[in-house]
Amino acid sequence: MEGFLLNVKSTNISWHRALVDREMREKLLGQNGILIWFTGLSGSGKSTIASELEMRLYNMGRLTYLLDGDNVRHGLNSNLGFTKEDRIENIRRTAEVCKLFVDSGIITISTFISPFKDDRDKVRKLLGKDFVEVYVDCPLEVCESRDPKGIYKKARNGEIKDFTGVDSPYEVPDNPEIVVSTNLDTVQQCVNKILDFLSCKVQE
Repeated sequence: MEGFLLNVKSTNISWHRALVDREMREKLLGQNGILIWFTGLSGSGKSTIASELEMRLYNMGRLTYLLDGDNVRHGLNSNLGFTKEDRIENIRRTAEVCKLFVDSGIITISTFISPFKDDRDKVRKLLGKDFVEVYVDCPLEVCESRDPKGIYKKARNGEIKDFTGVDSPYEVPDNPEIVVSTNLDTVQQCVNKILDFLSCKVQE
């Protein structure tokens, strides 16, 4: 599987190996770094579940960081739009940031629609065993009825182009580690399912 395509312009550089490595950081924190990658349609409940998961982990004494798709677009990826090319670059940059967080020993949580299987597979390849894909399964009609940002309505009216689920596809994961169904289960039930899976992965 090929990785993200890059127009590499950096030259005369070499990787600097620090004296403090990942194993030392994880030992200090008493936990293992890992990436929990939430994917699903807009309005499926990704941010809600991820936020509750982070709070539960915090209350358990775990160090976490949540990278929300909209938040990242306010800064690091503010120069990217929503064409397919820009979406690929959005995920590529985010994946590299997540890799750094995981290397620091942090339990990293990301909430991105990330509609394309190929992009998610590249993130999986980049993170390897540290990647946990959580598919937030929710029917389009339910997501659209929630429409917390009013963007489905804008997409249906033609005000937003290339909107996932309306005029741009969402490719359902083939083999995610976890599937939660927000139209069937409560937020707490979804979080419990994720914590059950993570229980043997994040403890040092």
